[in-house]
Amino acid sequence: MGAIWRRTGTPSRNGRFSMADFTNGLARSLFAFVISAALLLPLTAASAPGRVFAGSDNVAIKGYDAVAYFTMGEPKQGKPEFAFAWNEAQWHFASAAHRDLFAASPERYAPQFGGYCSMALTRGQLAGVEPEVWTIVEGKLYLNVNRAGRERFRQNVDENIQKAGENWARIHK
Repeated sequence: MGAIWRRTGTPSRNGRFSMADFTNGLARSLFAFVISAALLLPLTAASAPGRVFAGSDNVAIKGYDAVAYFTMGEPKQGKPEFAFAWNEAQWHFASAAHRDLFAASPERYAPQFGGYCSMALTRGQLAGVEPEVWTIVEGKLYLNVNRAGRERFRQNVDENIQKAGENWARIHK
């Protein structure tokens, strides 16, 4: 059966589980369902987070160097000593030269859609990313939550960019 029928705890002396065991399991299952449903609902402008995906430390794209994708052709972890504040987040870079390039033209190097998952945005959802799962299309950086998302994003990239852009604009109007 489903999770609500899973027995948890210790049976009573007669070897049976009580109604409380069933009720606790049901409550946990319902709680998990409600939380899961809430996470999958499309976001509205009223509930939209900041314009840049940043962790609790307020560091954008998990501290990866946004310029490295373009200049080195690969993701590179940035260093706090080469930080730059932009768009209400801290951005880390592998070198002072990369920091200076970004500072001169952040829109050129920053990932699209604030660094949120491009594929999730095609469905009107915001999701974090793995900075090592990326694509550059026509000089723009797109990040995804995982490799499967990146492959789906690439399958119809022009339409996916358009859908993600429309949803991004709706979320942040």
